[in-house]
Amino acid sequence: MLNITKIILCIAMSLTLLLSGCGGKTAGGDGSQNAKEAVEQTLSAKESKTAANAKASNAAGVPKSAELLATIPPFSGKPYVTVNNNKPYFTKSEITREAFEKYSELDKLGRPGVAFACIGVEIMPTEKRGKIGQIKPPGWHTARYDDLIKDKYLYNHCHLIAFMLAGENANEKNLITGTRYFNTEAMLPFEQEVFNYVKNSKNHAMYRVTPVYDGDNLVASGVLMEAKSVENDKLEFCVYCYNVQPGVGIDYKTGESWRE
Repeated sequence: MLNITKIILCIAMSLTLLLSGCGGKTAGGDGSQNAKEAVEQTLSAKESKTAANAKASNAAGVPKSAELLATIPPFSGKPYVTVNNNKPYFTKSEITREAFEKYSELDKLGRPGVAFACIGVEIMPTEKRGKIGQIKPPGWHTARYDDLIKDKYLYNHCHLIAFMLAGENANEKNLITGTRYFNTEAMLPFEQEVFNYVKNSKNHAMYRVTPVYDGDNLVASGVLMEAKSVENDKLEFCVYCYNVQPGVGIDYKTGESWRE
């Protein structure tokens, strides 16, 4: 901000000297005053925009990971719990009928962040899903528990925004390390609910999935899933899904696991 201010002041002074030389004393005086006012207006506009952006970044009100984890009860056999009375944190300014999808940049540990979208039939996939095995999300391990897990393998490549909703597949910003139980028993029913609503109604749904990490853990403890129909009130939920696997212990710091 200081560098920008200096540049603007330099430009204003140059204009003042130019006006003084071309128009005499009266013109110079008017030019100086006008330049000063222009600087003040520009700085005021920049400060207002900065404040607005700061306000917008906090407007959603989604709790930070530590705050959310402090309110989530320990896993007790149900794959998810409702959060915020099942009301999503979307603000009016975030709600739109224009379909889009946005993915956060990976953090310093290579972990995906918030995935946000307005789901509509216009961004749903028209082709079959491709391979994703080449992506290794943070905390990934190839671990098998044949007698505990129907599909044998502990971990899945879990899409934050399901392929069926936006057609996004082998995108490292959209894949986290999640258990089979988490993927099929916790997330899938809600993904299917959004898919069915949009596909059948041809309407739109705001959709956001936030990975919840405990400190520097590589594996998310779970995800916060939010959805809200745009054109009506027929779809709405806000849930926390547990990234667990019954019968298996997990070190979320590294992704290592063991039989309990």
